[in-house]
Amino acid sequence: MSFKNKLAEPPSKSVVSRRWTLLFCVGSFFVGMLFTSRMWAVPEATEAKGIMRNSAEDEKLKLVSEGCEPRYKGTKRESKDILGEVSKTHHALQTLDKTISNLEMELAAARAAHDSILNGSPISENQKVSQSTGKRKYLMVIGINTAFSSRKRRDSVRATWMPRGEKRKRLEEEKGIIVRFVIGHSATSGGILDRAIEAEDRKHGDLLRLDHVEGYLELSAKTKSYFATAVASWDADFYIKVDDDVHVNIATLGATLARHRSKPRVYIGCMKSGPVLAQKGVRYHEPEYWKFGEEGNKYFRHATGQLYAVSKDLATYISINQHVLHKYANEDVSLGAWFIGLDVDHIDDRRLCCGTPPDCEWKAQAGNICVASFDWSCSGICKSAERIREVHQRCGEGENALWSAAF
Repeated sequence: MSFKNKLAEPPSKSVVSRRWTLLFCVGSFFVGMLFTSRMWAVPEATEAKGIMRNSAEDEKLKLVSEGCEPRYKGTKRESKDILGEVSKTHHALQTLDKTISNLEMELAAARAAHDSILNGSPISENQKVSQSTGKRKYLMVIGINTAFSSRKRRDSVRATWMPRGEKRKRLEEEKGIIVRFVIGHSATSGGILDRAIEAEDRKHGDLLRLDHVEGYLELSAKTKSYFATAVASWDADFYIKVDDDVHVNIATLGATLARHRSKPRVYIGCMKSGPVLAQKGVRYHEPEYWKFGEEGNKYFRHATGQLYAVSKDLATYISINQHVLHKYANEDVSLGAWFIGLDVDHIDDRRLCCGTPPDCEWKAQAGNICVASFDWSCSGICKSAERIREVHQRCGEGENALWSAAF
């Protein structure tokens, strides 16, 4: 009995286990189905949201891209309009600057004529013509600085690079170039020196007389007087000062200056910066050396005094302000000082300070003709009255160069 009961127990336990197993399997199946359906639903929703998001972003990008292009084109057009307005404004300012310069020049001429009348000085023929008929435009006025004792130098210049008589008048009419010897009067007005100069002028008609007392220590004052008188007498693009012991090729000078004609406030020459000489008794001593700093300092850049040119704007500036422009001991330093605080274009051209033969001769043979030639050791051509003919023969540009030149 007991043996039979023991044999009957296992089948009942096995039945229970199978039922629970079956229930467990069915439950697992449903749980699995539920889990699987949820897993598939989430990616689909996520994917749908992603697609919607991407579509929205695409639309935004499209709208931005479509909106940027017209804005970019509009910016371009705006920039062009602004540049056009700036260009017009710049042109208007240039025109206004030129107008002001012309008015200042006319004012300077009127002042010079007025001062001449008050001082009892006769008005030059050029000033009379300019007042009655209006001024003709010239390329340049060349003022040759000279002294009472330099008659031989003047004659040597007339015999070489400076046209005389009818040729000089033709030079003025055809090329717009004025050439004059520049000289003031003696301390004893009407004395023998003045009478000799007046007789020379009646013979050649190539002197420009200044209301200035001649003297070596008065060269800075003479420079101011020259520019004021020249501006009042002739309307030119450039005004040149040259010493009477320097050889000049006029055509080459004209071609050189013509390249800078469109620039305002031009100061052209051989720029240098020599030492400020504080020691008394030496040549070129500067009594006001202390203004330039410690002893041993150098001057600011300025053109050497043998030859330099300034544009009409600067010549007019000197004429208007001549009474307040400070004069230093050296004339070339004074001129540089008058421009040091202005917006001036300093042009350093070494062809304006060539040496005498063989230097200028070699350069001419190489096709680089010099504008001016002199000896640095003499601040001009040494013994120029005798030697300038040789310099002219070996370094001159030739007469045909002047008459065939077009500036």
